[in-house]
Amino acid sequence: MKSLAELAAIREKAKASMNLREENEGGVRVVVGMATCGIAAGARPVLSAFVEEVAKRNLANVTVTQTGCIGICQYEPVVEIMEPGKEKVTYVKVHPEMVPRIVNDHLVNGNVVTEFTIGAAAK
Repeated sequence: MKSLAELAAIREKAKASMNLREENEGGVRVVVGMATCGIAAGARPVLSAFVEEVAKRNLANVTVTQTGCIGICQYEPVVEIMEPGKEKVTYVKVHPEMVPRIVNDHLVNGNVVTEFTIGAAAK
């Protein structure tokens, strides 16, 4: 860091990242299971991928957050998407490479990626 302007830019970038992780009343919530089982299965890179993809697309109505154990350890990493007035969608065995498609198809265009959901995994 060589100037106050650089420090200010770093601060603004960090604030924007934090805003994605704060509750957004009435908006869409993306919740990543981050208990020990989720972390061991690779949930941390999945959480980071969602934060980056949502920020890249400037989706102001989407909050990315984490939770503890969701209770379906065999399907970790697990991501739940909750939209007002709709049923919760549970994506399972999520890898960072799947995140751009989930964000584009589900969060942007409103189409659930059914082959990534718990219903498809249980078959």
